[in-house]
Amino acid sequence: MPKRVLTGTVVSDKTDKTVVVSVERRVKHPLYGKIIKRSKKYHAHDEANAYHTGETVRIEECAPISKLKTWRVIDRVGAAPVAAAESIA
Repeated sequence: MPKRVLTGTVVSDKTDKTVVVSVERRVKHPLYGKIIKRSKKYHAHDEANAYHTGETVRIEECAPISKLKTWRVIDRVGAAPVAAAESIA
């Protein structure tokens, strides 16, 4: 059976060798039919502490590493958006 691969945004990189990735999906409301966003957070293994908050990454399902970690970061899809520096006039 192939491993699941999801794409999401890193929301926390504070723990050692772990990142928390928020994965958003769009679903149709069962009664009203409107498309709504649903999100879920996954703890993913990051061996080198290479990924930081705001980056878009791909994660892959793997064997359990700890109580919460059953995902591994594969690669970086997009860099974190850079905040524009305000100039003082």
